[in-house]
Amino acid sequence: MKSVDSLARLTTTYCLIFFSTPLRARTMLDVIIISIFIVAAAGVGYEAVTLLPSDVLVQVTNIEAVRLIVASFSGIIGLALGLTAQTTYRRIETKVRSLPIEVILTRAVGWAIGLLLANLMLAPIFFLPIPNQIAFIKPTVAILASIGFSVLGINLADTHGRIFLRLINPNSIESMLVAEGTLQAAFTKVLDTSCIIDGRIEELLNTGFVEGQILVPQFIIEELQLLADSTNDQKRSRGRRGLDILNRMQQAYPDQIAMHPIDYEENIPVDTKLVRFTQEINGVLLTNDYNLSKVASLKKVSVLNVNDLAQAVRPIYLPGDTIELKILRQGKEPEQGVGYLNDGTMVVVEEGQGYVGAELPVVVTSALQTSAGRMIFAKPHTSVMA
Repeated sequence: MKSVDSLARLTTTYCLIFFSTPLRARTMLDVIIISIFIVAAAGVGYEAVTLLPSDVLVQVTNIEAVRLIVASFSGIIGLALGLTAQTTYRRIETKVRSLPIEVILTRAVGWAIGLLLANLMLAPIFFLPIPNQIAFIKPTVAILASIGFSVLGINLADTHGRIFLRLINPNSIESMLVAEGTLQAAFTKVLDTSCIIDGRIEELLNTGFVEGQILVPQFIIEELQLLADSTNDQKRSRGRRGLDILNRMQQAYPDQIAMHPIDYEENIPVDTKLVRFTQEINGVLLTNDYNLSKVASLKKVSVLNVNDLAQAVRPIYLPGDTIELKILRQGKEPEQGVGYLNDGTMVVVEEGQGYVGAELPVVVTSALQTSAGRMIFAKPHTSVMA
């Protein structure tokens, strides 16, 4: 009875140590996994003392103290094993979540078929008369065959899984396109802090051009919170703007915007965390940070840059096109007026000095691309000149 009480006290001590550790991303499942390893290892260490030779046990004056010491060291080993198992489980879970549902389905079926074939082929072996000295061959062969056929089944599912999907529902156009490889699932996208604060991602979501799941990692939310709590007025306003935009997007698109609890070590920069997380889930990084885009591209991470998109959808005006433009100020040269398009492009209007403050149609005469951006030259429309 005393041994049971001692083991209980030891288990309670390890649980208190574990629960006092400030791990932000801990869940109840993580606690259960690590606790099981601690309790199991401590119990094994506690009972393993009885396996010592009898002549050694005779020399021990306090067997209970030895049990507790061995159980303590075993519990520490169990804690290390539990943390390893918990980290491995989280990585596998992240990987599985990023897989398309058709891949998970076909791999599960391939794995089941592989195990079934392994058991069918191994059944005759178990009826063979094998001497007791080499009886370990049967379980060894069974384990190796099960692993080998499982891997073979998964590989076959990856190769011919599309045909299997077509057999399940041959009348579905979607399943036919997936089976043929024509239809691909949308990649999960990961939002960057700068992209949230910029605000254009909200407009893109409203238009429906951004598809697929959009994840916002925990460390991105924490970065927005740090900005919102900053003593610097500019940073504080940027952080609050980002949080407001994120709240609006989540309320408008609850099925598409999801918060992810993942986090990494405190000493890792946020950009490094972002690239690493996107790599782990095989997703697409959504940002407007030029340097982050370059770093992610170097690490073979797919990037969608909002600035590149804005540049690509800018209207192209050719000589002869007519633009409704408001002349805001005088130009550098005599008789010139200057106006701006909605995207910020400067338009220099010849003979437009007299129309400053007025809105009029102008005809494009030429366009010039400079290091500072694009510049358009125009002149007032003939209807205005008349």
